[in-house]
Amino acid sequence: MKEIVRCLQERGFNFVAFETLLGYNPKDFSILFRSIVHRSFLPSLSFNQESNERLEFLGDAVLNFIVAEQLFEMFPELEEGYLTKLRSRLVNRHTLAQQARTLNLSQYLLLSPSAVHSLDTGSESILADALEALMGAMYLDGGLKVVRKFVQKNILTLIDQALTDNNYKSALLEYAQAHALGVPFYNVVREEGPEHDRRFTVEVYVGNESLGFGDGRSKKEAEQEAAAHALAFLEQSNVSQEKKEHNESKE
Repeated sequence: MKEIVRCLQERGFNFVAFETLLGYNPKDFSILFRSIVHRSFLPSLSFNQESNERLEFLGDAVLNFIVAEQLFEMFPELEEGYLTKLRSRLVNRHTLAQQARTLNLSQYLLLSPSAVHSLDTGSESILADALEALMGAMYLDGGLKVVRKFVQKNILTLIDQALTDNNYKSALLEYAQAHALGVPFYNVVREEGPEHDRRFTVEVYVGNESLGFGDGRSKKEAEQEAAAHALAFLEQSNVSQEKKEHNESKE
């Protein structure tokens, strides 16, 4: 442990800022140290050390579980296909690299000059992998509760953006028109919270039938969520109807 501390001190590592990034005080800093060591830096160390690659493997699994768990609870009406699409928007390499930049994770990583150059020229893999490795280390050191808090703060806050990027309103309109159901109508049923933290609840109708509710920080976000629920309901109803007709034709 002394070698690790000395190594980081020589490089001006800010321990306080790093713990603030984590959101908790590590029990065993050597585990967290492993998460920031890129394989290119290993020859520069005067002691034996594992790179962050195995932790990346673990962190990827933990992250996918937490995000899947949250989406499963938030969207009980959505089928597996939509949940998978949403999850992929939250845990893909580009999104993780963006969040790593937001956290200024690169300032804590131990990299070779060539890896630093790769990072400076826009490489996303080093940052995305390091963020996953960090979550793997946090899981080993602090448990699932610690990682869940970190993910909720730094990854799951992008759910609204993921919903907006996947334009469910357009998809619902296309579906409704293709099946002669009429144009979807959105109605704001509730506004809550102070002006700086407003929450909207929207109900969507197709024809005269209410098909779903959505919640968000803006009307647009709430409408997207409501449309996602309505689309999932309509497609599931269509599948059920097709199965019924198929079974009746066999009788």
